[in-house]
Amino acid sequence: MPHSGQFPRDSKIPASEIERASRHLFLCIGPDCCEPEKHAALWDILKAETKRLSVPVLRTKAACLRICKQGPWLVIYPDGIWYGNLDPDRLRRILKEHVEEGRPVQEWIAADMPALIKPQPLS
Repeated sequence: MPHSGQFPRDSKIPASEIERASRHLFLCIGPDCCEPEKHAALWDILKAETKRLSVPVLRTKAACLRICKQGPWLVIYPDGIWYGNLDPDRLRRILKEHVEEGRPVQEWIAADMPALIKPQPLS
């Protein structure tokens, strides 16, 4: 049930975008898990590619996801799936197959949060 009456009117993102989003993507590009300067372009790719997806998503650049090794990291909610060692090609494939088509990229899943209620696969 929407709660947009409590939402700040001058927010950078309207409540309607939050309410219709199918997933929330959190990207950590360091500094502890990897070199931010080397991987900053991943954030630009994530912003550009998510605008082109056929499903609405939210994206957040996280300062730290507390893994602090083998980054950059991407966590996809509500799926609770974590991907590490990202590069541009991996990120694009994850966005297409997992986010848009609903099929997680099994060979790159580093962790899964089974206690979360998982979204149903897209048909």
